[in-house]
Amino acid sequence: MDTNLAPITTSAELADFCAALADSAFVTVDTEFLRETTFWPKLCLVQLAGPDQARVIDPLAEGIDLEPLFALMRNRAVLKVFHAARQDLEIFVKLMGEVPAPLFDTQVAAMVCGFGDQVSYETLATKLANGQIDKSSRFTDWSRRPLTEKQIRYALSDVTYLRKVYEKLDARLRKNARAEWLDAEMATLNDPATYDLPPLEAWRRLRPRTTRPEYLAALQAVAAWRELEARNRDIPRQRILRDEAAMEIAAHPPKSAEDLGHIRGLSKGFAEGKMGQGLLAAIQARLAEPRETFPVVEREAELPRGIGPLVELLKVLLKLKCDEHDVAQKLVASSSDLDKIAADDKADVPAMQGWRREVFGNDALRLKHGELALAAQASGQGANQSTRIKLVELK
Repeated sequence: MDTNLAPITTSAELADFCAALADSAFVTVDTEFLRETTFWPKLCLVQLAGPDQARVIDPLAEGIDLEPLFALMRNRAVLKVFHAARQDLEIFVKLMGEVPAPLFDTQVAAMVCGFGDQVSYETLATKLANGQIDKSSRFTDWSRRPLTEKQIRYALSDVTYLRKVYEKLDARLRKNARAEWLDAEMATLNDPATYDLPPLEAWRRLRPRTTRPEYLAALQAVAAWRELEARNRDIPRQRILRDEAAMEIAAHPPKSAEDLGHIRGLSKGFAEGKMGQGLLAAIQARLAEPRETFPVVEREAELPRGIGPLVELLKVLLKLKCDEHDVAQKLVASSSDLDKIAADDKADVPAMQGWRREVFGNDALRLKHGELALAAQASGQGANQSTRIKLVELK
């Protein structure tokens, strides 16, 4: 096997490799992990590349100390480049207690540069690095050893092409003066709170059926109990309690093991055992607290009648402006944002703030108030005729 394809399996070799990368302006990073049977992702492989070298690191190797890798992730003189970084960063935050910094996410950068919503790594590798990625190893079991040469080559492709992707996107950002746009979008990824959902907030994942405070309080108790149990046992939430059962329990809060045993999908053993007792205690304790402490979900304000056509015009404007500025629509405004802008000039939405307002928000208000119009313009003749939408100044 080629030396460069040999996984790093010792602490000394890892320290040497990370030391060699410490003077690099940037490194590209990716991970392979499993989490089908665990709550926390199980790190199985780390791919790491500098401008001139790339290796895979085997975190499952006996006795390996990953601290040199973590030190590199903390080194603020070296930019860490990921693609769709959130799950990778969750792993690092869990293992090293902080977010690697500074960061560059090529998926976010690509949206800023007009490559569409949540563009895939394969697409960017093809368009920007002339890369061809063999996808046959995508769903491999990365925990099995030894790794094959094919697996390692596939894993390395996730960081080798990423170098050129980063360089091309960085150049576009500088050329278009959009580095600040990217910084604003990276704020969420840089926030440690992004990777540590408080158990008392876990209920929000479940899409509550109703906004009744009593139901929400019970659901909050059930979801928080499940979250803590799953974390402590390191097993998936659904292995503790399925979502459907959690919502059913919240809708009809049980007062006894017998009541709990009547919930569909729960066994008698669960209801009468230690876990059932813990769940009952959590629900009863939460519902005994003052009602004013129960969660509240603000209802979406009803849109004024007849506003639908204006919303449709704003959708066309959004596409037009995003095409003009070469930026992903999803990054500028959501459908909910458009509803709110149509209803209220002072809507508190991202589309009416910062660079988004310059790209779209100001013209959205002008369209709304009759200062701009959308018009169809035909060009060419016969089979070559095409029609495009353009903006027309009315005032």
